[in-house]
Amino acid sequence: MVFMTNKIKSLRGLKKWHGKTVFLRVDFNVPIVNGKIREDYKIKSGLKTIEYLSDHGARVLIVSHLGDPAGMFEAAYSLRPVATRLRALLKRPIKFLPLDLKKSTKLIKALPPGGLALLENIRFYSGEYENDVQLAKSLSELADVYVNDAFAVSHRQQASVSAIKKYLPAYAGLLLEDEVRALNKILQPKKPLVVVMGGAKIKTKAPLIKKLQQTASQILLGGGLANTFFYVQGLEIGRSLFDSDGAKYVKKFFKNKKLSNKIKLPLDLIVKNRVGVVRVASPQEIKKSDRILDIGPYTIAVYSAEIKKAKTLIWNGPMGKFEERSFRSGTLAMASLIAARSSGIAYGVVGGGETVEALKLAQVEQYVDWVSTAGGAMLSYLSGEKMPGLSKIIN
Repeated sequence: MVFMTNKIKSLRGLKKWHGKTVFLRVDFNVPIVNGKIREDYKIKSGLKTIEYLSDHGARVLIVSHLGDPAGMFEAAYSLRPVATRLRALLKRPIKFLPLDLKKSTKLIKALPPGGLALLENIRFYSGEYENDVQLAKSLSELADVYVNDAFAVSHRQQASVSAIKKYLPAYAGLLLEDEVRALNKILQPKKPLVVVMGGAKIKTKAPLIKKLQQTASQILLGGGLANTFFYVQGLEIGRSLFDSDGAKYVKKFFKNKKLSNKIKLPLDLIVKNRVGVVRVASPQEIKKSDRILDIGPYTIAVYSAEIKKAKTLIWNGPMGKFEERSFRSGTLAMASLIAARSSGIAYGVVGGGETVEALKLAQVEQYVDWVSTAGGAMLSYLSGEKMPGLSKIIN
C-alpha cells in the first residue's frame, strides 16, 4: 500500500479554521524518568501543526498516548510532564484535561479561539487498543474536525487513530505530511540504495528486508539482528541478545539467494566475557561466556566503504549496546558516516527512537535529510503494509 504525495488531504486545504474545535492526534510518547522528560524530539517536531491551528483560530484538543498502560490509569504514564514541556516550548497556556470526557467537553467549549488543551493519556482507555467505535464516537463529540499528526502510530488499528475517522472529517497534520513526502523518496530511490539495520527484533523489519531485495544494493546488519543471523547459521553467540522468535524469518532469507547475497553481516565484533574482559573477535571465535556488544573496527571500515557508494540511505536500529560508552563506537560511526553522506551527496532517512538518540549523541542529526519520528510505522510504510491512520487522509 503506497500513498502518493499528491493525494494528501492536508490541513492547509481547509481555509477556515477559526472557531472550529480540532481533535489533533499527535505522538508525544517521549521517555520520562522520575517525572522529567529525557528527550523531547517528538514534541518539538509536532509544534508547527499546533501553532498553525492555533494561529488560525482553532480550539486545539491535543491527544497522545504515553507508554503502554494497558487501559488502566498509572501515574507513571500521565501526560502531565508533557503538558509542562508544551507550555514552555509554545509559551502559551495549555489546559490539562482529565479522563472524564464529560468534564473535558465543558473545558474545551470554554477555550477561546486559538486556545489549547491536552487530554490525559488516551491509552488509559482500554477501548483505544481495541479500536472501539463507542470510544471513537465519544471522542469525536469533543471536536468538529480530526487532524492526524501522529505518523509514528499510523500503523496501529486504534480508536484515536483509525475508528474516529468514521465520525469526523479528517486531515493530515504538517508533520505527517512531511513524513510521507520524505519516505516516498525512498520508494523510488536513486541507486545505489544502502540500508543499515540494527536493534533486536526482526518481525517488524522482515517485510522491509524482503521488499528491499528489489531496490537495495546492500543491507548492512548489526546488533541483535545480526546475532540472530549468526544463531541461525549455527554459530556460537554466547550470552548475546538475539530474537529467537525471529529465527524463522532469517531461515527464509537464507533460502532467497537474491536477498541473502545483499545481506552483509559483521566480520568482527566487540565482545565481553563474564569476568569483564573486552576483546575483538570474529563471528567464528565467540565463546559461550561472551556477549556481543558492538560491531568491530574492520566491520566499520567495510560498512563505511558501502555507505560511501550510496545515493540513498536508510538507517534503523543501533549496531550494539550503545547506551554504554564502551560499546557505542559502531553506532556512532554509522551516525557520522550517514550524516556525512546525506549532506548533499545522498538522500538519507533515519528513523526509530534509539537511532535518533544515536544521531543526537554524535551531534549530527541536523545533517541528515529526514529524521523520522517513527520507527515501526516508518518500516511498515516503506514495506507497503496497511496504515489505518492514513486512510481517508491519503489516497
